[in-house]
Amino acid sequence: MHALGFLRRKRTRDGNSGHSSGSNPTSPVTSTSSNSDRASFSRGSRSSGISQFSHRSSATAIHPSRSAEAALQQQQPQQPQAQPEDQPAMNTLTAPQAPYGVPQHSPSPCTDPQNMTRISNLIHPPPQPGQQGTQYAQYSSNNGGATNQPQQEQQQPQAQQPQTQDQTQVAAAAAAAQAQAQAEARVTRGRYSLADFELLRTLGTGSFGRVHLVQSRHNHRFYAIKVLKKAQVVKMKQVEHTNDERKMLGEVKHPFLITLWGTFQDPRNLYMVMDFVEGGELFSLLRRSGRFPNPVAKFYAAEVTLALEYLHSRNIIYRDLKPENLLLDRHGHLKITDFGFAKRVPDKTWTLCGTPDYLAPEVVSNKGYNKSVDWWSLGILIYEMLCGYTPFWDSGSPMKIYENILRGKVKYPAYVNPDAQNLLERLITADLTKRLGNLFGGSQDVKNHPWFAEVTWDRLARKDIDAPYSPPVRAGAGDASQFDRYPEETEQYGQGGHDEYGYLFQDF
Repeated sequence: MHALGFLRRKRTRDGNSGHSSGSNPTSPVTSTSSNSDRASFSRGSRSSGISQFSHRSSATAIHPSRSAEAALQQQQPQQPQAQPEDQPAMNTLTAPQAPYGVPQHSPSPCTDPQNMTRISNLIHPPPQPGQQGTQYAQYSSNNGGATNQPQQEQQQPQAQQPQTQDQTQVAAAAAAAQAQAQAEARVTRGRYSLADFELLRTLGTGSFGRVHLVQSRHNHRFYAIKVLKKAQVVKMKQVEHTNDERKMLGEVKHPFLITLWGTFQDPRNLYMVMDFVEGGELFSLLRRSGRFPNPVAKFYAAEVTLALEYLHSRNIIYRDLKPENLLLDRHGHLKITDFGFAKRVPDKTWTLCGTPDYLAPEVVSNKGYNKSVDWWSLGILIYEMLCGYTPFWDSGSPMKIYENILRGKVKYPAYVNPDAQNLLERLITADLTKRLGNLFGGSQDVKNHPWFAEVTWDRLARKDIDAPYSPPVRAGAGDASQFDRYPEETEQYGQGGHDEYGYLFQDF
């Protein structure tokens, strides 16, 4: 088997700057001598929110973009809980605020400057016949991607031998403790103001607002602030989705999910303070590369699988999985962003939302659906990474795409790995009694599939495996070179006046 190590590229380091890595996010108002943290934020390419900077947008039914969404279902607001230890005390501001959902325009994905790095440029000659897959456990790592867990540096790679009884008991106890920690809700209570940040440049735009790269005036680290215009959110009937985005992002905490530090609002706008993820969208890398080799697609799919498993353990359906909503940190690991369509669903929901190419047939046919729609979308994502296009795409017409989804016929190119094709056939199936992730074993059925046989899941969760591609960015310097340039906002933020819609966004 070919190890993923052959795709490995030296990680981008901070050099001798002495700054902490973005793996250890810090609240924007925390005083520190470090000048270098980055932030990542969300963007919804094919989806309805203005996430960060997107190409294919999944907009509401009113939008002409590539996503459909109809009914909005109201959810009960959650009571604030204890502030997590990793989020220092914040400045308090005025009334709460709401997140925004703003589809953004992105330049043509075919743009391919000569100096842009492609995945194909990082790959040595193809393996000999019979060599397939990715041997995640066979190469070492420098543990540079560990997030917020310095104690992990002392952990040894998983040994290729049976565990003793004591080791098994210790592992079981650790797993139980982790499950208990994940069961505790993370509620973001940070309150900021525009005075806490210096606005540097626009990272993405959309119909509801835009995303700005900012620098904290307190710790001098870089973040992304998503700005949503209240009037546009109300006009596009995105109030509930916007409030849900703020609620969901405020509760989750996972290595492969974006971090929301806090929110605030003024009479005209809503503001969400998030990580700035320097490496740009996976969508951009995929378009430059055409398609990914089997090991590369497997790496990204495995990280997404862990993120979905975490969300589903909290009864949260993501509902907008696609390459535009997957950002790369400076080490090349993923961050899922844009939670505009995320929703807590213990049983079923009927809302039509998402991106046409990625919608499951039960969503298209307006039937009730559950978490299994995310596993269908994972299958579409893997197919797009391996083939360079989605299986039901048809001249960009949503109606033709929907017809193809309901027809359910998928053609697999000859170059698709046999194990990958088997997995796709078991994910991209309308039969819910056969779809992996929706069976008795849940997410474990997906993780146990032969295509993922080489993945050492605990090491991957610690980011203890080098990514196949490291974005060419300067760590901790607010390097936004992986994002396109946009005209800057002419409206002055923070103006006073009558707040006509403030009562709709009381969670912010």
